[in-house]
Amino acid sequence: MSNHQDNTSSWQDKVHEVIFEADTFAGKLFDVALLIAIIASVLAVMLESVESIYNRHGPILRVIEWGFTVIFTLEYVARIISVRKPRKYILSFYGIIDLLSVIPTYLSLIIVGPQYFAVIRTVRLLRVFRILKLTRYLGEASLLINAMKASRAKIIVFLGAVLSVVIIMGTLMFLIEGKESGFTSIPTSIYWAIVTLTTVGYGDIAPATVPGQILASIIMILGYGVIAVPTGIVSAEMVKPIKKTNTQACPSCSKEGHEDNAEYCKYCGEKL
Repeated sequence: MSNHQDNTSSWQDKVHEVIFEADTFAGKLFDVALLIAIIASVLAVMLESVESIYNRHGPILRVIEWGFTVIFTLEYVARIISVRKPRKYILSFYGIIDLLSVIPTYLSLIIVGPQYFAVIRTVRLLRVFRILKLTRYLGEASLLINAMKASRAKIIVFLGAVLSVVIIMGTLMFLIEGKESGFTSIPTSIYWAIVTLTTVGYGDIAPATVPGQILASIIMILGYGVIAVPTGIVSAEMVKPIKKTNTQACPSCSKEGHEDNAEYCKYCGEKL
């Protein structure tokens, strides 16, 4: 019984090393093949949306899409059985993305259109930075994610203030301009305020009176501050130092981002 468990554990460890890590030739080869498959599958979905191409090669594109879906499904199952704690992988960010990358094609059997959501597979390309041991890029990605997490509270407060501004400005514009200028309701006026404040400016609605134009000018000037503030908040967090990480994945929870000399997973505590 013990020998059977050891053989099972050894088999799982080998599969885990190939699928989750890029320290071996087999692991790198797997990641390269996965990269090619992801790009090819996304291209197939994109080409399927072009009517002229779909009319000529629709059946072939569907076969290609189903082929990649089956491959990604088998890969997803292999990832689950190769980790010691499958639930942690399934509920992780990449676990959810891996699942969402195969669901749309199966849903297309029931309803029309979901297969186009398979482009979510592009998110899986983030894993591929491990192929050439690009730890520098992994570190930069971690830096950006950590900076956004650290800035979350400040950005939420800032967005709350911006939301208050556009509601007030939109309501004022509704009172000043009215239905005659296209500001038919407060929600419509708030939409205009958001478009103006973010400097997008579609031009579908515009103030016609002098007071309305003055208010619009104030919102336009405020728009530059709206762009600068969140950028400054995140940038301030990004200048903080970041610890070096490697590509070793935990065999239990499959998470990466451990320090070079780490012996235990910092997420679940299991030995690496």
